[in-house]
Amino acid sequence: MPKSALAIAAAHELGAAAMIGTSGTADGQDRFHARFGFHPVASTRRYVERYTEDVVVLLHRTADRAGEYTALVDDYRLLFRELMADAQAHTEAESAGRVRERSEPAFPATRRPVFNPASSTTTTPHPGLTTIGPADPHRFKPVLFHPTRPDDRAALSSLLNTGAVREVADTIESQLEELIRAREPGRAFDPEEMTAARRDQLEGAAAWDYGAWAWYPWSGRLVHVLPREEFRLVRTDRNRGKIDRPEQRRLLTKRVGVIGLSVGNSAAITLAQEGVAGAFKLADFDTLSVSNLNRLRAGVHQIGVNKAVLAARQMFEIDPYLDIEIFRTGLTEENMREFFLGGHGPVDLLVEECDTPWVKLAAREAARDLGVPVVMDANDRGLLDVERFDHEPHRPPLHGLLGALSAADCRDLTFEEKVRLVVAMVDASRISPALAASIPEIGRTLSSWPQLASGVALGGALVTEAARRILLGGPCPSGRFYVDLEELIAPDRDQTRDQTQDQTQDQAQDLAGVWSLPSAP
Repeated sequence: MPKSALAIAAAHELGAAAMIGTSGTADGQDRFHARFGFHPVASTRRYVERYTEDVVVLLHRTADRAGEYTALVDDYRLLFRELMADAQAHTEAESAGRVRERSEPAFPATRRPVFNPASSTTTTPHPGLTTIGPADPHRFKPVLFHPTRPDDRAALSSLLNTGAVREVADTIESQLEELIRAREPGRAFDPEEMTAARRDQLEGAAAWDYGAWAWYPWSGRLVHVLPREEFRLVRTDRNRGKIDRPEQRRLLTKRVGVIGLSVGNSAAITLAQEGVAGAFKLADFDTLSVSNLNRLRAGVHQIGVNKAVLAARQMFEIDPYLDIEIFRTGLTEENMREFFLGGHGPVDLLVEECDTPWVKLAAREAARDLGVPVVMDANDRGLLDVERFDHEPHRPPLHGLLGALSAADCRDLTFEEKVRLVVAMVDASRISPALAASIPEIGRTLSSWPQLASGVALGGALVTEAARRILLGGPCPSGRFYVDLEELIAPDRDQTRDQTQDQTQDQAQDLAGVWSLPSAP
């Protein structure tokens, strides 16, 4: 497999449009090559006496990437660059008379360049270093292997032989114990009884074969987990008492759409953790930047990764059995219908957390037409916004705060107009003093809206609570609700502070004054 991966990586690195070759079919080689993105060419299957089997012509288009082994091929592109650089250096040295005999380049012991600080300076990068951007920026789904299936077992063995697995986590024995205790919480098992219970659960199968192995290509981790239903029973076991099992099963049949995965990342992660939906559609065009790290749960190694991809990875690491679709261009007019109705199924609830006025309105107009409830956290004063379009099909978007303004009116706005419109959406008369004072400074002394991790975390909790209530048919009416810790913890503010608040809110209302807007109902 390594040489095959290197050959494909070379084609990708050299800019080839396609690769073509032959493969036998009797031993499953064609299925093996399909994992690399090769597809049989129609009408080319022939019996070849020399091989005493059918042979088919396979085509690989580099634009389609490398199927299940995209991450491996991306790694080998680095290796190919190193080999080419070594070969070029050898050729140059040979032509200069410094090398008498040329030898074939060998596979290096490691596939990553090694940095030696002693041989570098502050101004010249080490020649072994190559800037390639974020590692594997495209993959976001784990690959699941079920060892009881022959094809999966063979593929898992092949994966383990590639060297791409950096860490193996096999805690299936402890997971089985948790499963057994979750099913019989009132029983105290002694060690012998637990051993017998584990043996009964395996039903004669080897522990290695039980459940599934989840391969996370972006981290190189291979993780052994229980079968889906058993995994979810154990993972949500501590929800019981607040979410009972019939409710949990019902929630896991739901599909939630999330637009905007910066502030929305907290909501998406909390929804996944609590098991409020088993399927998601995530939309964001933006990539993680350093300035996002003040509020978004991520690391510096993930800078440059699309935010929808990042959230999907984090959610799959919580539950590898989730169904997640991503929209890397964000929500657009072209993919609006696909987001709400297409793909793996329609959304049951929308979480809207983006910054673009057109998207905010267009998404709500579509949700209203389809009867999809919308939940939003405004990341200020603990504001939770709920619009029950499933119960109120004629309800104006954003509670009528924008009057007759529609998404079509918000396409070509200046930066100042966008600021004014967003201020109007959150209701300038009810924002916090800190935000009110910040608004006139956006684009002057502030680069964008101030947002804190604490507010984002609170918003994720509020959105998840509201979503759970809505999806289970619990009480959650349309409206705006505040969990304002400033008022709850320090309700007695002095007169000076009240005057400052009045002044800053007046400034914010002046900015929003380009539209004459009614108060929220």
